Amino acid sequence: MKYEIPLQNEKTRQWRFFEILPGSLSWAALSLPFALAFISVNTAAILMIAYLLLWFVKAVVLNMRAVQGYRTLTIHEGLDWLALMEDLDQEDVPNRSFPRWHYENKERQLRYPNGIQSDDIVHAVIIATWNEAREILQPTLENVKNSHYDKKKMIVLLAYEDRGGEAVEKQAKELMKEYEGVFMVSKANKHVDLPNEVIGKGGNITAAGRELQKIIEAKGIDPKNVLVTTLDADNRPHPSYFAGLSYVYACSHDPKYMSFQPIPMFTNNIWDAPAPMRVIATGNSYWMMIQGLRQHMLRNFSAHAQPLDALIETDFWSTRTIVEDGHQFWRSYFQFHGKHEVIPIFLPIYQDAVMADGYRRTLKAQFIQLRRWAYGASDIAYVAKYAFFYKDKKKIPFRDRFFKFMRLLEGHFSWATAPLILAFGAIVPFIFNQTDFVANQLPQIASRVQTFAMVGIIITLFLSFKILPPKPSRYRKHRSAFMVFQWALLPITTIVYSSFAALNSQTRLMFGRYLGKFDVTEKAVVKESGETVTSHAEEEIARGEAE
Repeated sequence: MKYEIPLQNEKTRQWRFFEILPGSLSWAALSLPFALAFISVNTAAILMIAYLLLWFVKAVVLNMRAVQGYRTLTIHEGLDWLALMEDLDQEDVPNRSFPRWHYENKERQLRYPNGIQSDDIVHAVIIATWNEAREILQPTLENVKNSHYDKKKMIVLLAYEDRGGEAVEKQAKELMKEYEGVFMVSKANKHVDLPNEVIGKGGNITAAGRELQKIIEAKGIDPKNVLVTTLDADNRPHPSYFAGLSYVYACSHDPKYMSFQPIPMFTNNIWDAPAPMRVIATGNSYWMMIQGLRQHMLRNFSAHAQPLDALIETDFWSTRTIVEDGHQFWRSYFQFHGKHEVIPIFLPIYQDAVMADGYRRTLKAQFIQLRRWAYGASDIAYVAKYAFFYKDKKKIPFRDRFFKFMRLLEGHFSWATAPLILAFGAIVPFIFNQTDFVANQLPQIASRVQTFAMVGIIITLFLSFKILPPKPSRYRKHRSAFMVFQWALLPITTIVYSSFAALNSQTRLMFGRYLGKFDVTEKAVVKESGETVTSHAEEEIARGEAE
């Protein structure tokens, strides 16, 4: 794989410059209000008001997108995707009517066939596990089993780690034995750490991908007909996900050069999670619905799908990064010389909100998870190298390379800085210039703009109840009231768990204090009886490394 992340001893000064860049920009931006407070209060006020207005417009647009995304998700959940697939490959299904876009897809397929017949599509599902309890893994397998798709056209691999020990191996094998005969293939696959691999998910699912390639070759199945979906242990696909994915794949103009991104919805255990985690989980769900409507910004995240023939060409996922999901977009983008895009699948993959064994552990686990997500800033150096300095760069139009790089950089910059600047940027000039008229007026102007922007909370509150699963019987009615009051925590969670997590990751990159392993999020599940079942991920990893 020529588009690989270099090892530590292979990193050049150029690479280090782009690792340092996002953190330097973020800290410079956060220092700017303090500098301007001494140099020019008027300049500080103009810049701050402009920034507030920019984010006010963004907030309006994002709220509109959230409503549109929810509406699209609801419509797609109600479609009969199996009937749509059936109608795609043959004459019109009698006594049925479908959305107009279906007939447009069908006509385009007749004119420009892509070589994919929906009847030939096989779904491979790779479920990555570390030390999650059976109570977390079994519902995921059951959701796959209960999908509205032919199980004999599905291959399910449970990817587990050799370093997890005998208990993890025994559980994985026993679980998959229960599904023998249900799927075309049901197998537990062990990953043994290899030299130069980062301890993480990438190596695990890559080992499973290579095993899948052997299975497909043995069965004589064309890799272009195999769609590979990666799931975390707690990921539960919507019943129509595989049928909907098959339909979109069969309609795609260049299916090999596409990844497919369902909508992550962090609602599995939303009623059980602490209030700060519920706010973060709901916000993450909204953000993914919004991103689904911004295809130019959409990247692989968590559960995603890609054709096996493309994965073989990219040598599967990177084993040198802890953010193998988002990195897979860039890996594919450069491997196929810019001919790669991510297609949204407006069907949910239900995931857990962060919940560990105890409140303090949960707060810590949430920060660690978001820090890992924000470590995607490490891709900035990777993209810069292959977009601007590699010998094959001219195979991709400069405009496309440049704007993709700038969107990546701006996204991580805003992640780290926007909440802090919006919350405190207008106060800084006042603190240092309390007798200045402009400095005194700036916090009031900022407050008015922010008050108007907070109207969007009403939309957020409304949608948060719409996406909630039914309340478990073990909770009383007042639990619903807490779902309203929890939004008072939004400013705190945005700053502590968004800005600080991103700044932590970017600062680590600045000083070369790299995250050397995938920090597995501790998962806990509350059974109907009220008993909590958990796995202490960090302690298990530490124990495995010590051994």
